[in-house]
Amino acid sequence: MTKPWRAAPKAALSSPLTLIVAAVTSLLACFLGTAAVLQASAAGGAAIAYQTGITCPDSYGPVFGKGNIPVQDIPAVTGAVQRHAGAHGFGTPVVGQYTTVLPGTQFNGDPHYKIRLAYRDQAGLDNLTLQQGSRAPGLWLGNVVADAEHIGIGAKPSIRGDVLPPVTGIYRDLVDPPPRWWCSQQSGAVVDRLANDPIDSIVFATDRKTFDDAIRAIGLPKMQYFHISFYEPAPATLSAAEDLLQRSRDLVTDVRADLTAQGLGNLVPGDVPTFERSVQIARQAQDNVFVSILPLALISVLVGCAGLGTVALQWYQRRHAQLRLLSARGSGPGALGGLAVAELGLPILLGGALGAAAARLLLGVYGPPGAPDPDAELRAGTVAAGVLVVSLALLALIVAVRAHREFELGRVRRGGNRMRLLGYFPWELATAGMAWLGWTRLAHYSTGSRLGNPLPQVDPLALTYPVFVVLTVGLLTARLAWLALHASHRARFWSRPALQLAIRRLAGARAPVTGVLVIGTLAIGTLATGLGIANGQEAALDTKSAIFVGGNARLDTDSPIGMGTVAMPAALAGTSTVVGELTGTGSVVLVVDPATFTKGAAVGDIPATDLDGLLRKISQPDPHGTPVIRIGHTAKQRAQLPGGLRDAVTVADLPVFPMIGTSPGYVVSRTALDHEQLDGIPKWSVLTGASLADATTALRAAGVFIPNRISRETALDGLPFFVVSWTFSFVALLGAVLGVVAILALLVAVEVRRRQNALAGALVLRMGMRPRTLLASHLMELGALSGLAIVVGVVCGVSVAGLSVPRFDPATFLAPRSELPDPLPFVLTVLVVGVLVVALAGWIAVRSVRTARTAELIRA
Repeated sequence: MTKPWRAAPKAALSSPLTLIVAAVTSLLACFLGTAAVLQASAAGGAAIAYQTGITCPDSYGPVFGKGNIPVQDIPAVTGAVQRHAGAHGFGTPVVGQYTTVLPGTQFNGDPHYKIRLAYRDQAGLDNLTLQQGSRAPGLWLGNVVADAEHIGIGAKPSIRGDVLPPVTGIYRDLVDPPPRWWCSQQSGAVVDRLANDPIDSIVFATDRKTFDDAIRAIGLPKMQYFHISFYEPAPATLSAAEDLLQRSRDLVTDVRADLTAQGLGNLVPGDVPTFERSVQIARQAQDNVFVSILPLALISVLVGCAGLGTVALQWYQRRHAQLRLLSARGSGPGALGGLAVAELGLPILLGGALGAAAARLLLGVYGPPGAPDPDAELRAGTVAAGVLVVSLALLALIVAVRAHREFELGRVRRGGNRMRLLGYFPWELATAGMAWLGWTRLAHYSTGSRLGNPLPQVDPLALTYPVFVVLTVGLLTARLAWLALHASHRARFWSRPALQLAIRRLAGARAPVTGVLVIGTLAIGTLATGLGIANGQEAALDTKSAIFVGGNARLDTDSPIGMGTVAMPAALAGTSTVVGELTGTGSVVLVVDPATFTKGAAVGDIPATDLDGLLRKISQPDPHGTPVIRIGHTAKQRAQLPGGLRDAVTVADLPVFPMIGTSPGYVVSRTALDHEQLDGIPKWSVLTGASLADATTALRAAGVFIPNRISRETALDGLPFFVVSWTFSFVALLGAVLGVVAILALLVAVEVRRRQNALAGALVLRMGMRPRTLLASHLMELGALSGLAIVVGVVCGVSVAGLSVPRFDPATFLAPRSELPDPLPFVLTVLVVGVLVVALAGWIAVRSVRTARTAELIRA
């Protein structure tokens, strides 16, 4: 009695197609379940990586700092931090001290220098560039003052007669923006000469003793800036960041308690403000992605389990005779369900394990660019194991219930009526209702970002809207196709036998055909929607930042470079332009240089076919006024221009323009203005395609004043855009998986009908049909099915993505609104894949005819 169960794994080899279907179904179910958990965790890791990238590297851990702290209290604070740091996993703290500005400092007999004495522990000197001298105990002076005033090594500065340690080194001044190691010390360690900083130089002490001796020599009672921090490695995962945050809080608590015991409890308030907020934002980003993809992940796993249920029914039908015999010999329903598990359990387990492993290995391909937490990997494995347990239990339960009903109760119910009723039920109305509900929520999706929240509030119903629309269209298409195939017996195309045979084959397999059509349409539509929305948000971030900044970087300058008194530095001449700005009439007026504007400004998103031609037109004088390009025209926009300019004469209208956006404004050519009008422009900016650092260096070398500067990388917070992109990348993954299922379903359907196709094909060949015509018939059949799925899926997916992309825009207050990227590459890719699949399926079908023996087919 135990032989069938022992031989079950070997007996399964008699139907390799069933094994393959069971393994692939389990693989896809476990892949999607595992991928959902890993996707959300990787989103948290990517958010942490983004936040650490915009945070000073010594701000990840605890920060102790206070302004104007008494000098005599500094040793107590430093000692308390040093005593407790190791207990919480932190290394040696880095102490930074900066005095107030010390006027009247004397070098070489000149008492008019203004300096700030500074000291920073450990690698402070390692992160300064020494140009002259050595690391001998003493002071390091900035090179700007040293070179300009010819102050050399060995000079002994003094303050009000108090002699300071000698100058032992000349270092290159830190400039704004400083290197990342000095990021948190910018207020004390950097002289911003472009902003007319009154300090001549920051003078660094080479060691703490030298610094303390200098402070005692001048009798300084307080330290203007006092800062203690730790250079901890940047956390790679959200759990590591939360652990670092908790250790930081614990250290702050212990240090405060230590200082309180000394009567100095309120001396230095320890804090972790920047990183704490960063961790909160990363946690919110992870939760948003998880909540967003959870409904789709659950539906995907349930569909996978339903697929395994279908496999169980097919196995029951195939093993029906054996199961009846075993039941007659005394085997109960549970034992028969165990036989199904014994036969199909191994491929299901192997497929599930492979799916879980593939989800982890391919996370970098489909998921956010972040590392998942170790706990998330464990949860993902648990989800995969749970899916496998449910799958095996479902397999055993379905077989056991069917065996109990048929063999013990004697009730043999045919599922035809029930399935027919399910087919008649208007499922598309239910999915359309869900799509409508999602649409009503989608309009309010991005309102949270307008209220100051870093991330938009998540509404899962809004996020499921695109998928339900595609599903509704797919179900409706399948219903229409079912009705058309039901009525296809009326078709008479015998003059075109290839077409007639294709129609009859489709009509003879209505259930598989409609199933493949639904899956294919849903796959292509979901893939188009996911890719469109995900890529659309990333493109929107690039476009919005480019329009907002005006170029890759924007540096506000003074009049000399705007008027041409100071020439554009040679390093920027080929990639930069100067823009003037006027306000005062309700409309922003940009004064551009037509010869260089397209070289430095972000003009790729300006909807003008000939921008150079428009700039030439406004450069020509007009007797009736000032020729302009009008931007964002409204009924309230007036033609009066500020700054003594004549009224605007519109040459062309554009909806959007760099720096102006879509606000009402005008673009004027500087060649149309006289010298007096140019001199009245209060603000000039350099727009450049170079990096902000390179542009700053070049303008600084030219002595240009730069009060403000901004770059595309820092202009906008990109995390809200990335969260939407990460969410819909899972939708795209779901579409890709469904695409694989659709392709496999099509190929399996052809393989299942292999004997039927071979017999019919052999007979029509014997009747005189040419092999070429038979191949054309199969290509018509498969091409009609695949083509309909492609057309409906692409049209629906692209349309839904086009409607959804602007509504998922997390920064609707910035122009322009998000738009769907060019769908042509996606459409071409889908067409190429569709042609290859149809060709492969057609070749398989015709090959079965060519290799079959007609006599054996007829005898069978």
